[in-house]
Amino acid sequence: MSEELGRVRQMWHLLEPLHAVLYYAPEAFEEAAALGYRTEERWPGYFAWRAAPLGAAGAERVVETFYSFSPGMVREYIPAAWSTASPDAVLAARTRAVDRAYRALFGDLATGQEVAEAAALARRAAEAAEVTGRPLAGANAALSWPDAPHLVLWHAATVLREHRGDGHVAALAGAGLDPVESLVSFAGIGAARPEVFASRGWSGGEWDAARQRLLERGLSEKDGTATEAGRTLRAEVERRTDEQAAAPWRALGTAGRERLVELLGPLWVAVLGSGLLPSETTLGIGKV
Repeated sequence: MSEELGRVRQMWHLLEPLHAVLYYAPEAFEEAAALGYRTEERWPGYFAWRAAPLGAAGAERVVETFYSFSPGMVREYIPAAWSTASPDAVLAARTRAVDRAYRALFGDLATGQEVAEAAALARRAAEAAEVTGRPLAGANAALSWPDAPHLVLWHAATVLREHRGDGHVAALAGAGLDPVESLVSFAGIGAARPEVFASRGWSGGEWDAARQRLLERGLSEKDGTATEAGRTLRAEVERRTDEQAAAPWRALGTAGRERLVELLGPLWVAVLGSGLLPSETTLGIGKV
């Protein structure tokens, strides 16, 4: 990996936890419950929070843009989510959830000068992101920017992570990996245990069929471990993902990026130290 692409991946590793707080913070579950969503599991809120920028999207639109989720799982929650609350109501509650969660996590830091500086830098990067052909990034970028700096930071982190995610979907499709194959191949290189990927709703039969397809392509061993060709293909997917995520960080410049890294450090530590986020996820952070 080149030095530049290493820096691009570093920024993803730093910003992803700041975005993902929304899906795990108790304040977010409280806001979801107030809207009428079930909260004994995180998925009703997750699909509403993440899909709301798309408007009252149907299941097929969410299947296409979220990519790695089983269509059957998506249909459990979409479009029913919009019968519980409108996308506009969900977006307003999302902002309240992040506001409350950040204040609880960061205390006085949330409203301090360093967060304001980090927010300004992250916003510069997010506004430099090209969102043409990137549906989730484009939908979030089209929303109005909040006023409070800590909310600006979360919004920028969200635009940037969805910008990267949209590019990742394109890289997977370009490599000929369908949604379930993308997970099987990722598990095959040790990004996470197969049990972790079960959260995406694919049946055992669907998982095994995808593994067989990868075996026939020479990308997987019989036990699911990636072959050398499989590892090479996944490395190429990650490289292309980094390349397609690089432009915002080039626009920010080396000094701006390095300053943002410095400013994000205490926030990143606070989020990870909170214990809110799972130690192993389907994203493979720290392993790819």
